[in-house]
Amino acid sequence: MIERTLFEPEHEMWRDTVRKFMEKEIVPFHDQWEKDGIVPRDIWLKAGEAGMLCCTVPEEFGGIGADYLYDVIVFEELWRAGTSGPGFLIHTDLVASYILAFGTDEQKAQWLPRMVTGEAIGSLGMTEPHAGSDLKAIKTKAVRDGDDYIINGQKVFISNGQMCDVLVLATKTDSDAGAKGVTLFLVDTSLPGFNRGQNLEKLGMKAQDTSELFFDNLRVPASAMLGGEGEGFKIMMTKLSQERLAQAIRSATVTETVIEWTVDYTSERKAFGQTIADFQNTQFVLADLKARAVMARVFTDKCIDLFMQGKLDPVDAAMAKMTTSELHCEAVDKCLQLFGGWGYMWEYPICRAYADARIVKIAGGSIEIMKTIIAREMFKGKLTRKA
Repeated sequence: MIERTLFEPEHEMWRDTVRKFMEKEIVPFHDQWEKDGIVPRDIWLKAGEAGMLCCTVPEEFGGIGADYLYDVIVFEELWRAGTSGPGFLIHTDLVASYILAFGTDEQKAQWLPRMVTGEAIGSLGMTEPHAGSDLKAIKTKAVRDGDDYIINGQKVFISNGQMCDVLVLATKTDSDAGAKGVTLFLVDTSLPGFNRGQNLEKLGMKAQDTSELFFDNLRVPASAMLGGEGEGFKIMMTKLSQERLAQAIRSATVTETVIEWTVDYTSERKAFGQTIADFQNTQFVLADLKARAVMARVFTDKCIDLFMQGKLDPVDAAMAKMTTSELHCEAVDKCLQLFGGWGYMWEYPICRAYADARIVKIAGGSIEIMKTIIAREMFKGKLTRKA
């Protein structure tokens, strides 16, 4: 099997540490968190104490200044354990990276040390009821008032929404300027005018709190602006490749994991005087998935390498996200089938993986958006109208 050459011995030592943390602090309690629809804040503090949050944050802001692979390992081990609850990805890979890349020194000092320790939980406020992938169509409005901005509007499908202390919020500061009217703010959620709606019930990812958020004359200082006025859309575009890479890492990991589960199960489960694994159909289904999982892993690791060099192309990120998420959904479906009726029972991890999988074709940009990005590059300058 092809060796993952990205990781050095120190990375594998870190993986062992993370895996032990998952086994002790997360896996035994995850069933209850799924029933609760949320994880306790205590697990964020424990993860922070273990150094598992925001690994790439420099030491001057409380982090350990590690390379991106340390964050990747945390995400991979979460998904390998079949846990959907702790929203470490949004917190680390998106919110902290936005602040690191575009925040002022004051903003970094205000939020990053507490995000590293888990005392402050981060969330991303982009999606609205009528604006999903089309971010320039958002309606949440920020109006200048002296040294402040007053924000009104709402967001939906916000991961970590019930728990977040800091929110990277996308607003419109100029409703007539399209993408150039979008501005980002770092919102302290303790401020008056910030309101959390209900914790939404979802098909899967049941331990991950997902919320509606409302802004009613929320007053934030101009110093809370992330980047310049009207620069929000441009800033968001710089982070989309990273977000899509994270989705590809997730899908590649879960695909590998459910195949392993199914090999183990079919090797033990008997029918018609033999194991399920003895049937040629079982072998062919799993062999096909395994071959494509290896191809997905190799491409995903290549994209990780490119990202770390600052060379990950948006089209490559879109291809990685599209192909791995489609394989992810196919793998959980075909593997569940080989579990038979037990695969439909919530107590079996394959059932939960099936429910959790469906979001991957939507989160981080829908499959249709990924195809559009790829097609635009393929037909650049050759189409009679915009793709």
